[in-house]
Amino acid sequence: MARVIVVTSGKGGVGKTTTSASFSAGLALKGFKVAVIDFDVGLRNLDLIMGCERRVVYDFVNVVQGEASLKQALIKDKKTPNLYILAASQTRDKDALTLEGVGKVIDDLKADGFDYIICDSPAGIEKGAQLALYYADEAVIVTNPEVSSVRDSDRILGILQAKSKRAIDGETPVVEHLILTRYNPSRVAAGEMLAMQDVVELLSVDLLGVVPESEEVLQASNAGIPVILNEDTSASEAYKDIVDRFLGENKPQRFLTVEHKSLFKKLFGK
Repeated sequence: MARVIVVTSGKGGVGKTTTSASFSAGLALKGFKVAVIDFDVGLRNLDLIMGCERRVVYDFVNVVQGEASLKQALIKDKKTPNLYILAASQTRDKDALTLEGVGKVIDDLKADGFDYIICDSPAGIEKGAQLALYYADEAVIVTNPEVSSVRDSDRILGILQAKSKRAIDGETPVVEHLILTRYNPSRVAAGEMLAMQDVVELLSVDLLGVVPESEEVLQASNAGIPVILNEDTSASEAYKDIVDRFLGENKPQRFLTVEHKSLFKKLFGK
């Protein structure tokens, strides 16, 4: 049975699309058939991070409006087998999406044998974000270790618990997960950031993992490659751990303490 997962947060710029790209690629690398949908109509960034922007002919809105079929609009990822991208429109606004239209796209993806359908939500609590979370079975809440980001994520949790289809229909609640991005243990120690334990306590959501603050994420995004595919980097390892934990593996949390390089490492970079 396909699972619908929304990647969301209240605040912009916390790494939702980066997380959607790496999370979906990670699941596909495990052998699952995965579709990732960009709900950020009017902006459209997922295709850039996935490196397929030049291959977009039809988009999510075209499918919802009946102007193209789902098979015409889905882009097969060149780097990761079993991964497909449904890009957002840059020329429409969020009113072009309808609840019924989104539901039909998700039903069609389920019928096509997809194991996971990842919904990359726009920031905020407006229509686009609510459509992205409405059909969710699970939610990945992405937040930074900052008070404003955590507060906005708490608001999104309230919407999930009140306005998702599962909540409205009185079904089993949406399963909630937390990913903490741009984490810097040195700044936490200096009192400039919230500690991981503080964020988890404030939101009361199970932690999938911590992604360290790193230039690797920006470099991968600029290159059009999900950072999880950049071997031997801290951000790649963090997202691999996150996917493993999501699939039930018991892995210890990493990247929570300051790494002190030995003299050998400083001299030889190993």
